Amino acid sequence: MQYAGFTLRNNLFVAPMAGVTDRPFRQLCKKLGAGVAVSEMVTSNSLLYGSAKTRRRAEHAGEADPISVQIAGADPAMMADAARYNADNGAQIIDINMGCPAKKVCNVMAGSALMQNEPLVARILEAVVAAVPGTPVTLKFRTGWNRDHRNAPTIARIAEASGIRAVAIHGRTRADQYTGNAEYDTIAEVKSLVKIPVIANGDITTPEKARYVLDYTGADGVMIGRAAQGRPWIFREIEHYLATGTLLPPPLVAEILQVCREHLGDLYAFYGEETGVRIARKHISWYTKGLVGSAAFRRTMNQLSDVREQLEAVDDFFGRLAEQDARLRYEEELPQELAA
Repeated sequence: MQYAGFTLRNNLFVAPMAGVTDRPFRQLCKKLGAGVAVSEMVTSNSLLYGSAKTRRRAEHAGEADPISVQIAGADPAMMADAARYNADNGAQIIDINMGCPAKKVCNVMAGSALMQNEPLVARILEAVVAAVPGTPVTLKFRTGWNRDHRNAPTIARIAEASGIRAVAIHGRTRADQYTGNAEYDTIAEVKSLVKIPVIANGDITTPEKARYVLDYTGADGVMIGRAAQGRPWIFREIEHYLATGTLLPPPLVAEILQVCREHLGDLYAFYGEETGVRIARKHISWYTKGLVGSAAFRRTMNQLSDVREQLEAVDDFFGRLAEQDARLRYEEELPQELAA
C-alpha cells in the first residue's frame, strides 16, 4: 500500500492506544504483520517535553519505518510546535488526535471534542501541515460528537483541503465512547467524498471482519486497536486471509510463549524492571484472557513483584497449556468436558 509517501507491506494499522502502543508493542505488531503502528498520543504542551513519560513516548530507536507519532491538543500554535518537535526527533509521520473520547482530554477541548468546532479544526490542521512541510500529516477522528451530529464527512473535507495526507475514522461518536457497535456507513460516505486514503477503525476483531469492513466501506485499510491487545499476531492472520481467503491455524503455544517472553523482556528493558513488571501485568492478562485456567493464573500473577517470578509463572502457565494441546485454544473452542 502507498501511504503518506511510504510503501507499506500491507494496509493494516495499529491504532494509537494510551498506555498500550509504546515502542515494545509497536515493534512487536510490526514484526507480526502490521504495516504501520501509530504511537500513543504525545501532549502538545511544550512544558512536558522534558518529562520521562513524554521522552519514552517519543523514543523510536530501532523501530521499523515508518515512524508515526500522534499529537494531541487544542491550540494551533502549540500543536505546530509539537509537530516540529517530534519531526526533529525522528517522527516520519505526524498524526493528529481528534478521536480520543476520554474526559480529561475532551475537557480541555482536545481529542474528539474538537469535532464540535470545525473552524478550529481547520486552523489546527493548517498550522500543523505548515509547521512540518517535509513530513506528512495524518488525522484520526470519530464519526461525530454524538449521533445527532455525525460531521465526519465535513471534517474529512476540511482535512483534505488543509493538506492532510490520510484519515482514520473510528466508527463511533464521542458520546458512544467504546459502547455499542461501530457503524461503517459514515466511513463509507467519507470514502466517497475524498481522494486521500481512508482507514476504517472500530470492532475489527477477526480476519473475516476486516474483509467485510474493507468491502463495505471501500476503505483503503483497516486499523486495529483493542483486538491486538494480547493477540498481536492478529495482523499476520488478517494479512494471510486478505491475500488467500483462507484462515491460518491457531498459533503454537510454544510460539506464543516465545512472543510473550520477548515482549516482556522488551518491557523490562524499556521501562526498567520495577515499572516493567507492573506494566507487564496487563499485557500478560491480555495474552492469557480466555485461555483455560487463566482467571486463577491472573489472580496469582498480579501479586508477583519481580521479573524472575513473573517469567516463571508465564512459563508454567503456557507449559501446562502445551500439555493439553500444541496449539492455542480458547475456552469457547474446547469441548465442554475439557473446558469444565
